[in-house]
Amino acid sequence: MEWDKIGFVAGSGNSNSPKEYSFIDNTLTKSGKYAYRLKQIDTDGSYEYSKEVEVDYWSVDKFSLEQNYPNPFNPSTDISYQIPISGRVSLKVYDILGKEIATLVDEYKEAGRYKVEFQSTAGSWQLANGVYLYKLQSGDYVEVKKMIIAK
Repeated sequence: MEWDKIGFVAGSGNSNSPKEYSFIDNTLTKSGKYAYRLKQIDTDGSYEYSKEVEVDYWSVDKFSLEQNYPNPFNPSTDISYQIPISGRVSLKVYDILGKEIATLVDEYKEAGRYKVEFQSTAGSWQLANGVYLYKLQSGDYVEVKKMIIAK
């Protein structure tokens, strides 16, 4: 098995007193089982690996479009969604009159959780203050939510 280094937490104190450490892996976008282990490095440079720990990451069992965050926003916001089955996914932004403003996603995606950043300033245009809609579509699933640009 090949291991990736995903983070570092600095130690404190000495090994004579118990310490607690934590680390959150924010790099995962796809559901599944993941294995982790720790590498403890002593001050003399010697190191030791912990036993492996297996984690079942967010088994996605339903479609969901989350409220964008932050909301209201300026100039950018994150839109998160999850899909329980692989398929073509479309995520678009519309003005309040229904005119398409931007296509954020239009491609085949594996089942899992995803996050997309939306910029109210892209290229040579800048969106005005106001209410906008974003729509997720995957298969028969469609959901729409509102977001607000406030400058």
